[in-house]
Amino acid sequence: MTRQAVQTTSAPAAIGAYSQAIVAGDLVFCSGQVGLDPATGELVEGGVEAQAERALRNLAAVLDAAAVGFADVVKTTIFLADVNDFAAVNGVYSRYMPDPPPARSTVGVGALPRGARVEIEAIARRS
Repeated sequence: MTRQAVQTTSAPAAIGAYSQAIVAGDLVFCSGQVGLDPATGELVEGGVEAQAERALRNLAAVLDAAAVGFADVVKTTIFLADVNDFAAVNGVYSRYMPDPPPARSTVGVGALPRGARVEIEAIARRS
């Protein structure tokens, strides 16, 4: 199976040795997105809800670059630096996901890159 990297300037550039997404067959594996503003490379201000909003907008840009959208997402994983942010992030997340929402895991972690409070990754299926 061949792998094809996906890249867009509408989402933050990778800050490590990884691709924004990889297409393998009919699946799109999106790397985690945090609340970095792609224009400045800085975390957005406004707390965890603003970071979740920006992370989802970044994820949407990567999905779009792979010719898919949130309606094609089958699985997401949310990483939270503080599990007490679950309800706030869930409120933002639910505005982006169509019905039925994708399968999802939410994991509390010790820390996230660049001091982010939330990171969201996704797997989508191309039609």
